[in-house]
Amino acid sequence: MKNILITGGAGFIGSNLTKKLVSKGYKVTILDNLSKQIHGEDQNSELYNAIKEISTLILGDVCNKADWKKALLGQDAVIHLAAETGTGQSMYEISRYNEVNIIGTSNLLDFLANENHSVKKMVIASSRSIYGEGKYNCENHGIVYPNERNESNMLNGKFDPFCDVCGSELKLLPTDENSKIHPSSIYGITKQQQEQMILLMGKSLNIPAVALRYQNVYGPGQSLSNPYTGILSIFSTRMLNGNDIDIYEDGEESRDFVFINDVVDATILALEKGDANHQIFNVGSGEATTVSQVANSLKKLYCSKANISIGGNFRFGDIRHNFADISKINEMLGFSPVYDFKTGISEFVDWVKTQEVKEDKYEESLKELKQKGLIK
Repeated sequence: MKNILITGGAGFIGSNLTKKLVSKGYKVTILDNLSKQIHGEDQNSELYNAIKEISTLILGDVCNKADWKKALLGQDAVIHLAAETGTGQSMYEISRYNEVNIIGTSNLLDFLANENHSVKKMVIASSRSIYGEGKYNCENHGIVYPNERNESNMLNGKFDPFCDVCGSELKLLPTDENSKIHPSSIYGITKQQQEQMILLMGKSLNIPAVALRYQNVYGPGQSLSNPYTGILSIFSTRMLNGNDIDIYEDGEESRDFVFINDVVDATILALEKGDANHQIFNVGSGEATTVSQVANSLKKLYCSKANISIGGNFRFGDIRHNFADISKINEMLGFSPVYDFKTGISEFVDWVKTQEVKEDKYEESLKELKQKGLIK
């Protein structure tokens, strides 16, 4: 396989993946709409500039069947990254998230099912969001997967989930690929459907398919102007604009932050290795990092005077904890993350310091969420 189509290839993951694939001798075609939410009003972002001379860009939309037809011509494999990605935003822009994530993927599969093509493999960017709350242990009931947290508990400052059966406190465990699927946001639901469609039709069409459940991806090149996704970028932009940071809940909510270089390496392993075919893999660092740790690390690295407050507010659709069990991808594909969080965040901050300070639009995004009743 030498001809690779990457949808969303001008985005954060896609741009970095394109550069690595080209360096390995692949010929990359990109289908991307250069979303202004990611690439800015002039659509002249660093991400786009990094790939425009080394790949073939088709300025188009996954919602347009004609664009798919043009993009798929002569391709050996498809890495489908194009998606709307904001968890909070998905809770009020429901039609857009469904149209891009689900219908866009349906257009790909409809073409592969009904038209002549040369595609021999598909890789879909899934998400840890499909798990909803992560995996826990209850001392009375063993392994449990708690449902959405109780609003009254959170209003009273009790943010951790409890056992749905006995109400006991729970011990957090790493989430493996066999864990319960129960997304808590529209975004998560759409990613689950993308994954299911790709894997089902891959078997039906005899096209090997792989689903990669990315954790929270970060690193140099991440959009600093998108206020809807990526807390490292959001916090960085606020601090560099001299604004304070208000952390949701009690600051102890945690995520698995995985560095972009590791994500690129995992994706290429999924593309190249036959052992990956028709499989699902978590892609993460395997470590949980709290939001308070993120904010305080950034403050120190920027030498910022920003005040970090913990107000106890919370957002519907958010989960408390989730970090990946990465033993499967390690055993089957030989993937081990190279970057720990301390190293990764230092490289991210060093890159941010070379960038023009972006306008802080976070308050505008909060206003939208509050107007929709999605923040308490």
